[in-house]
Amino acid sequence: MSSCPVPTLTPMEAVEAKSVLPRGWKADLSNPLQLDLQPAVLELLRRTTSRLPQDVIESIVAGRNAEAEGSRGANTMDTMIENIVLADEHVAPLCQDTGTVIFWVRHPFGVSQRKLKEQIRAAVAEATGKSWLRPNCVAALSGKNPGNNMDPFGETHPVIHFEEWDQSGIEITVMLKGGGCENVGAQYRLPDAAIGAGRDLKGIRKCIIDAVVKAQGQGCSPGILGVCVGGDRVVSYERSKEILLRKVGSTNPNATLDALEKQLTQELNTLGIGPMGYGGKTTVLDVFIEELWRHPASFFVSISYMCWSSRRMTLSIGTNGNAEYR
Repeated sequence: MSSCPVPTLTPMEAVEAKSVLPRGWKADLSNPLQLDLQPAVLELLRRTTSRLPQDVIESIVAGRNAEAEGSRGANTMDTMIENIVLADEHVAPLCQDTGTVIFWVRHPFGVSQRKLKEQIRAAVAEATGKSWLRPNCVAALSGKNPGNNMDPFGETHPVIHFEEWDQSGIEITVMLKGGGCENVGAQYRLPDAAIGAGRDLKGIRKCIIDAVVKAQGQGCSPGILGVCVGGDRVVSYERSKEILLRKVGSTNPNATLDALEKQLTQELNTLGIGPMGYGGKTTVLDVFIEELWRHPASFFVSISYMCWSSRRMTLSIGTNGNAEYR
């Protein structure tokens, strides 16, 4: 069995050289009313859509090397790795489906959420015009597409979650979540007699296995699973997506859940579904689980499935006004 090395991406100097941020750009956090983050968010989108996080790349390479040489699984993951390199080199979208655009924004007191929302929406529209994002926002019934990724009512796309925090800087994280992987997400209400799942860790495990078996390769496997236990139907699903921002291979601070994550990752990779459902040893890259509080009458297990092209990145702006991307 031959080994595929971890690919070398474009040096950060080259990435910086292609930045759309004006040279010397700084955010003036001392004057929140005049704050304009649109250029920094536009650069965030440029990088996110074309450059996969290093932890995801390394996990994909490890999965590829677990596949039998010459198998459909190995060949499929070779194509994924080739795609990763080409997208980074040409600053082109990693996948033709640039997904639903989801932001998490943390900001200090005094910053206008209304203005930040306007700037983020403007950056998304501009990125769509540059073909860094595909126009994925359509009216539910008519399918009418405005062509700029803008929900005209400003409520459903792009998705923006705001949180005021006690720090002086601003942090904006974006996730591009493809429609295929979104379609195979699932929510279970326990107890569930159909799969024999009770309100315990064994029941949670059954829900996760059932969701992956039903998804097969339709979520563009190998996938990453965000699993939220508890909450209500809405909060549980929202949190299951935010969990996907964790790094692949990271440790859960809850030792019980960490053990379950590792167990499930191993078990799910014995199902034989493999990359894109073509068969193989790599069905998932990781499983993330988090517990929330719940109403005594309700016990939800919400599962968000992320495709192998797990596009996420964070823009941090400190008191010095510099934009940092990670």
